Amino acid sequence: MGSIKDLYGKGKTVLSCEIYPPKKEDEFNNIYTKLEQLSEIKPDFVSVTYGAGGSNAGKAVEIADYAKNKAGLEVVSHITSVGFSKEKLEEGLNRFKDIGIENILVLRGDRPKLMTDEQFNTRDFLHASDMAEYIKGKGMDFTLLGACYPHKHPEAKSEEEDINNTKTKVDKGCDVLISQLFFENDYFYRLIDKLHDLGVKAPISAGIMPITSAKQLGTTVTLSGTTVPEELSSIISKYGDNPEEMKKYGIDYAIKQALELKNRGVDGIHFYIMNKPDLAKILMDAVR
Repeated sequence: MGSIKDLYGKGKTVLSCEIYPPKKEDEFNNIYTKLEQLSEIKPDFVSVTYGAGGSNAGKAVEIADYAKNKAGLEVVSHITSVGFSKEKLEEGLNRFKDIGIENILVLRGDRPKLMTDEQFNTRDFLHASDMAEYIKGKGMDFTLLGACYPHKHPEAKSEEEDINNTKTKVDKGCDVLISQLFFENDYFYRLIDKLHDLGVKAPISAGIMPITSAKQLGTTVTLSGTTVPEELSSIISKYGDNPEEMKKYGIDYAIKQALELKNRGVDGIHFYIMNKPDLAKILMDAVR
């Protein structure tokens, strides 16, 4: 297909989802089956995560290759700046180019556990925006995507700083933005308004994750810094000890969020599906 940005602005909500390389070797082959299942669901694209500093890098490339060239999915490959020198970045990008990947989500990524303070503070790319600028400056023919945060990035000193950092990503080469997950749509609308006020015109997909277990919510909030509204808290309190009911009502909550976003005319919705194609089908069927 080519550039992901060409999907946007055509009068429909772009629907996409995320896949990540399994951590356990014995689960790796199963990911191909899941990609085939996703192909039948026909998302507009899938994003494939890439570990910080290149962890699981080989597997990420294999998954992206299969998704693109065997399952027929349009692919956005993540690449993280933490732990990458300029040389390693170019090597990684060339691997993606060799398999026909044309869209890259640039992220800073989490600091690898074994990285020293000196390595962390002297890396070639301090921020995802630096990596975006480098890729564009090299004339590499990729469409670049960047992350944005309805709740400010945990390391940003203020919301204003975070919004300006997001604008910098676009100014330095990001053509599309995908948001971190959130559970209250008003935070996403506020983010859009603030970016538009700064003149940012890049399309923005809203990040939605269905909470299907009480344990998952705790981990999600810790990692994302998002807040939990009373309605979702009540669902956890009422159904947290009943897995089937928890899954049902957690999915219902995500569908409600997504339908409201679609009705407001958002550019896209990106579902964090935890490698579960059945979730993608339920969510996308409901929104479509």
